Amino acid sequence: MKYRKLGKTGIEISEISLGTWQVGGKWGETFSHENADNILNAAVDAGINFIDTADVYGDGESEKAVGRLVRSRSEKIAVATKCGRRLSPHVNESYTPEALRKFVENSLENMGLETLDLIQLHCPPTDVYYRPEIFELFDRLKEEGKILNMGVSVEKVEEALKAIEYPNVTTVQIIFNMFRQRPAELFFKEAKRRDIGIIVRVPLASGLLTGKFKPDTHFAPTDHRNFNRNGEAFDKGETFSGIDYNLGLEAVEELKNLFPGQENLAPVALRWILQFDEVSCIIPGASKPEHLTSNLQALDIPDLTTEQLAGVKNIYESQIKPLVHQIW
Repeated sequence: MKYRKLGKTGIEISEISLGTWQVGGKWGETFSHENADNILNAAVDAGINFIDTADVYGDGESEKAVGRLVRSRSEKIAVATKCGRRLSPHVNESYTPEALRKFVENSLENMGLETLDLIQLHCPPTDVYYRPEIFELFDRLKEEGKILNMGVSVEKVEEALKAIEYPNVTTVQIIFNMFRQRPAELFFKEAKRRDIGIIVRVPLASGLLTGKFKPDTHFAPTDHRNFNRNGEAFDKGETFSGIDYNLGLEAVEELKNLFPGQENLAPVALRWILQFDEVSCIIPGASKPEHLTSNLQALDIPDLTTEQLAGVKNIYESQIKPLVHQIW
């Protein structure tokens, strides 16, 4: 495992880390703590020292599993969680310092921890980024010893650029992958200038970039890849990076031609992200230990060649960019 600095937090974190959206099992299934414990402990055994969760993952069960892991291991594990998505309705007006403070305190209790290494606003509405009183709250929480660092998880590049204007924002969690390349333009440059840690989420475009899906692949009724393709439940960009599924499959077939013999494209897709030195870490999810093993293969393969990088860029610019680039 290799480690990178998480921006101005100063924390050295594993470049492949772990997102826990599905750590209790497949999306929509009953949360399995046995499954979560197996994945989390395997991750730490492999050298992963940064775990990202959220209070809404598994309705709090993911936080419980992460807290149990941290308390049971001797290794130093940095814990990041997120707050805000429990607000209903999830609109700007629902965001108040009082509500967010309660969420942070609930997360600490849920995990059995005294301090969070990183708390992140969880994809709030765009208007929230223009409210200094929301960001000021986290200075108070830091003074009280409840958090060490504050960050944001965003949907759009514009939100990321606004967030890093606040001095106490230390990290930005953003979707970035072969099918979502816009962050590498202006945002990466600005983040580097301000020493902002970049946490890459949805690195495999909801599994599309594994190369394992087909036109007749079945997703369960409770799986967001089935019910959220047009943004019915949350931001469309969370599901297959906002790309039409069949178009995505066509683009993946072209990617396979760039990497002949690579049955599983996931390690290649993750290696591509790691070639951007502005990135602090990637947080691919895992709903079973085998997914974790697949993700970690990215550490053992060489960097993409100049020709392969050019091929990925060409596929994006010809097939994907015209349809999604300016949306997120």
